[in-house]
Amino acid sequence: MQRSTERFLTTHTGSLPRPEDLIRMMYAKEGGVPVDGAALNTRVRAAVAEVVRKQAEAGVDLVNDGEMSKPSYATYVKDRLAGFGGTGNTFVYQDLAAFPNLEKRVFGDPGRSRRKTPACNAPIEVRDAQAARDDVDNLKAALGPTKAVGAFMSAASPGVVALFFRNDHYPSQEAYLAAIAEAMRHEYETIAKAGIVLQIDCPDLAMGRHIQFADLSLQEFRKRARLNVEALNHALSNIPPEQLRMHLCWGNYEGPHHCDVPLSDVIDIVFLARPNAISLEAANPRHAHEWTLFERVKLPEGKVLIPGVIESKSNFIEHPELIAQRIARYANLVGRENVIAGSDCGYGTWVGQAAVDPDVVWAKMAAMAQGAALASRQFWK
Repeated sequence: MQRSTERFLTTHTGSLPRPEDLIRMMYAKEGGVPVDGAALNTRVRAAVAEVVRKQAEAGVDLVNDGEMSKPSYATYVKDRLAGFGGTGNTFVYQDLAAFPNLEKRVFGDPGRSRRKTPACNAPIEVRDAQAARDDVDNLKAALGPTKAVGAFMSAASPGVVALFFRNDHYPSQEAYLAAIAEAMRHEYETIAKAGIVLQIDCPDLAMGRHIQFADLSLQEFRKRARLNVEALNHALSNIPPEQLRMHLCWGNYEGPHHCDVPLSDVIDIVFLARPNAISLEAANPRHAHEWTLFERVKLPEGKVLIPGVIESKSNFIEHPELIAQRIARYANLVGRENVIAGSDCGYGTWVGQAAVDPDVVWAKMAAMAQGAALASRQFWK
């Protein structure tokens, strides 16, 4: 994980707005309409080049491919792994259940309504090993013309795969997680061997509380979260912690989020995970206060925090001075070298998701870079 001893670096969570024509192609693919594979691959490669350029122009230091090749950060695994062919999964969001009109609006999102989550109904194994290699090649080709400080790529955690894809095959949750972990290891190691930082997306450790395990006690949920971390650590055992980062998320949707598990209830389990860097929501109204947790909880040696300093569901462009203040809150508590500025979550979590206007996304990124520069002048005089 790239660090700086001279200034605050900037990054983001992963997904970024996709071009309209690519969205249409991916909608067709998800809907079972025949799509020219070569044409899709060519368009994805061009989209990656464009999105990397835009990140660099906005002042983002640690860039990625914007997840251009994926229908979503989690459900893409159904296209790369065998074993998922059962009936689709259904989800109850505990916080939305009390607000039925809002629930209809959230689940009516064009991208979310098209997502495919077939249950696991057969042994899980790698079906398309080339896909991860193509992602790596596309990002590396796009990095050439830029002056980015570093690059990362995202992959779904075993726990979030188990959240979205119901288990109808394996005898236990433990066995299911183990099978996912072994299958995902190929993608994890492909990214790492290319010299790219691997980000593991782990909404299961937070969002899973009010979706998958809402009926469990907090103690029982924590046990499940530990199982997810154990499976993740096993899958990452061949990758150095300093080449890993993880994203903790309560769900990238515009809901009340009043059922979100507090960060204080899961932070010790998050710290058990192998990745050195932890990206977390820290700008939105439900979690912006949680920086105070680090007044009493010590950041483990070697760990880095990537707090969200810009929201992912609002078209407000944060003022650079506010961003600098948010960075400073964390830097004052955990050390300036242990903080990287980031976004709360992605801006294209599902293909077609458009909560934030694409042009505003880049303005928010530029504001983040400006805010990081202000904070850097404060901490590195």
